[in-house]
Amino acid sequence: MKNKIIMFWVIIAIVLVSGYLVVKKPTKLGLDLVGGSRLILEAETTANIAKITPDVMQRLQYAIESRVNKLGVSETVVQQVGDKRLLIEIPDVTDLTEAKSFIGETAQLEFKKKAKNANGVEEWVSTGLTGQDLSKSTLTTDASGQWVVSLEFNSAGAKKFGELTEELVGQSMAIFFDGDLISDPRVNEPIYGGNAQITSGGTGFSYEEANRMVNLLNAGALPVPAKIVEENTVGPTLGADSIAKSKTAGIIGLSAVMIFMLLYYRVPGLIADIALIIYSVILFALFKTIPVTLTLAGIAGFILSIGMAVDANILIFERTKEELREGRNLFTAINSGFDRAFTSIFDSNMTTIITCIILYMLGTSIVKGFALTLALGVIVSMFSAITVTKNFMHLIFGTGELKHPGTFGLRQDEIGKGYDAVETKREKARFGILD
Repeated sequence: MKNKIIMFWVIIAIVLVSGYLVVKKPTKLGLDLVGGSRLILEAETTANIAKITPDVMQRLQYAIESRVNKLGVSETVVQQVGDKRLLIEIPDVTDLTEAKSFIGETAQLEFKKKAKNANGVEEWVSTGLTGQDLSKSTLTTDASGQWVVSLEFNSAGAKKFGELTEELVGQSMAIFFDGDLISDPRVNEPIYGGNAQITSGGTGFSYEEANRMVNLLNAGALPVPAKIVEENTVGPTLGADSIAKSKTAGIIGLSAVMIFMLLYYRVPGLIADIALIIYSVILFALFKTIPVTLTLAGIAGFILSIGMAVDANILIFERTKEELREGRNLFTAINSGFDRAFTSIFDSNMTTIITCIILYMLGTSIVKGFALTLALGVIVSMFSAITVTKNFMHLIFGTGELKHPGTFGLRQDEIGKGYDAVETKREKARFGILD
């Protein structure tokens, strides 16, 4: 019994911490609930890429997803529509100019040198060293305290940079970012090792300019140019209505389930209702802590997981009632009920979790949200059904005989006359309970 009391206080502590997180941490909502921006990009061919293939589109989608995530915009939907278009939905960003700044930049870094054209006029020409040769970019300051962008090239880029600086000793080497000349330092000696810095003449970079450049460079250049062919904002009005209706549906559904459990299973049903409330608090705290961005699909997964949590309790209670009908005492009946139901609960929940993993790996962002919330709900429901419900039942009912069958929704004539005393002793010994 001492272990049960300790577990009881552990559960209370978990609930209190979860409740604090639910109150203090904000809830992240998706585009369909809070509004945002929706853009459609169309890939364009270049001199090097004459045809937009599925492979090119896959690389473009990956580059945009990577860029948006590194810029701190989470749960953005990026999916292909048609042969050469991408649909991009950015939640909670209703300023289209800001939205386009996230994904509309080419983020192309180029090193150029001067050469004479056909007319004998000097101009900047490409050297073949670009941002795609970068390993990473960081924000630092120089000796004078001005912001600079430090570059670290990969092995191929380091070799190109060394050869280029060796060729241009005594000449200028220009650094262009997104087509704009940033700096044209003079090369005094070859630079090996694959490290360089981008500085700006005059007053230097502001922190915002340098930080933006670092972020875009780390996000990578797009494999092909992409123009925005459609743009619009999604207002939060529809989302607010959806949230209100989801709350109403959730409250009605949860109330109906709790009333059913209370009427049909009596005291165990009340325990299941308490466990269900605990389950909801813990799960919602997890959503806020991870954090999970809730969409309508995610809310559906959350509500569905509530039904599965109740299903586990129903299996346990029915098994326990079968044991009581056989005449076993409460302690043996409760333990046997949980043990016999566990295999069914575990198997059904594991198949659901496996399905969620497949959906998360292969689905779009909306489907991923549904899969993640459902999987988390199933995991927490196993904890609430197996640990919370079992612990509370032992604390309330103890280890004696069932004196009032009505508390379990049973009639007196359903209870057996005897029970297996040897089995009961073994059960009590296994759990450290002395007569």
